[in-house]
Parts: sequence; structure tokens; C-alpha cells
Amino acid sequence: MTAETRYATSPTSVLRWTTDETRKELLIEKLFIADDAVLVYSHYDRFITGGIMPVNKTVKLLAPDQLKATYFLERRELGIINVGAPGQVKVDGEIFEVGFKEALYIGRGKQEVLFSSNDCEQPAKFYLNSTPAHQTYPTRLVTKKEAEIVTLGSMETANHRTINKLLVASVLPTCQLQMGMTELKPGSIWNTIPAHTHDRRMEVYFYFEVPDGQSVCHFWGQPQETRHIWMQNEQAVISPPWSIHSGAGTSNYTFIWGMAGENLDYSDMDVCAVPDLR
Repeated sequence: MTAETRYATSPTSVLRWTTDETRKELLIEKLFIADDAVLVYSHYDRFITGGIMPVNKTVKLLAPDQLKATYFLERRELGIINVGAPGQVKVDGEIFEVGFKEALYIGRGKQEVLFSSNDCEQPAKFYLNSTPAHQTYPTRLVTKKEAEIVTLGSMETANHRTINKLLVASVLPTCQLQMGMTELKPGSIWNTIPAHTHDRRMEVYFYFEVPDGQSVCHFWGQPQETRHIWMQNEQAVISPPWSIHSGAGTSNYTFIWGMAGENLDYSDMDVCAVPDLR
């Protein structure tokens, strides 16, 4: 297991960051390593972002030292979305078959979580988000058919997209974790436009299905002090509560959003008008 810690920062301190400092603090460049678990512990809402790619063996989710816990879910809940080939997640002996773009929620208190691929030649890629939990909710698999689906934007504004709300309050109960997946239509490149902030919760974006040779420019920062990070396929970026989180790609792509904080209302956001961005 590889685990690292990222610290919280203020809006004023980031104004002095170089490109390298920005990438070091916010960008998660590599999440999938064969037969390993990669975890990043953020001090924003104690949010953990991770990736597990089992190839030749089953990978057990262990508690990193940052948690000071006997097992990973001792005081936490966990959301998983598979962005690879089909695989299995075994939760305290119960097996869940998780296909491409399917999600699994695991509640607090489950002691053993094991990950495996159905075919080592085509491994599963389990993308993870985890947050502290105050009570236990049932473990549940959520497919795209069970998601709350919303279509927004238009081809004229290059932001025609489908939002799949997978692990959200309108689909199943969670303590504070929310996860979903936004798929941009061919010809559209913009996500989360108009941009917004929400001081009640932080967010992490994970970009995937970015074609070879293409990239996504992720925008962050206060609405009047925006910055950008160039991102590649299967990379994630941490967004502070005071920051916008938006992006434009050189092609269409898909991204997973994960949120944590004190408000489970998906529509709770402070919208920033496009002409007001700086």
C-alpha cells in the first residue's frame, strides 16, 4: 500500500504557488499500480482518494497509518466506481460483482474488503473515495440503471453532458460521501459550466476516458483568482471548498466527482456567472 498526506491551504497562500507547487499539492498523478493500493489522505474533510488495480492477486484494503485504526472502515464509509474491466469486491465474505462504471457503497464497520479482477489480462480498476462516518448504512451495488440521471448543457455551448448520480442521497443513504459520474457528449468539452463553489463541502475530480494524445485543463481557485492544471487520463485533482472546479478538454471525456462535507443536498452551490470569472 502507498499512502500519502495532503494538507489544507488558504485562498491567499495559493496565490504564490508555482506550477510545480500547484501540481504537488492538488494533483494525484498515478492512482493505479498493479496489485497495489494507492491512497491519498486530504485534510479537507479527511477525504481519502484511492485506486486499486488487482492483476495477479487479490488486494486487501488496509488501514493506512494516517487513520490510526485497526481496519480501514472502523470509522469510515467507502465509495467505489470501477473504471476498468469487470471485477469483484468481497466485503466481510459477501461477494459483489462490479462492472465497468458501476458503483459500490460500503458502510462503516465492515472489517475486510478484498478486490480482485475477473481476468488478469484485463484488470479491474477500482477508484475509491472515503470519508469519516458517524453511523452505519447498508452495503449496496448501484448500476447506471439505478442512478439518478440528468442531462444538462447543449452542443451550442460545448457542454452537453449526462450526469449519473450514483452514490447520492436521492439513491441511497450515506453519512456524508457523495459520488457520481459525468459523461460528456462527442463535440462537448466543458464541464461544470457555469462554475460554482460550495463552502459546505470539498470535492475531488477524477478524469478518465481521455483519448490518447488529448488532455483536460482543470480550472480551480476563487472565482476572481482562477488557476489551471493540465491533466492526463486517469488522474485526480483535489478541490478546496472555497474553489471552483471546472474543466475543458481537447476532446470529450468522462469524470467522477466525489464530495464530502456537512450538506448532502446536491444542488447546494454558489453559482459563478461566466462573465464574472477572472
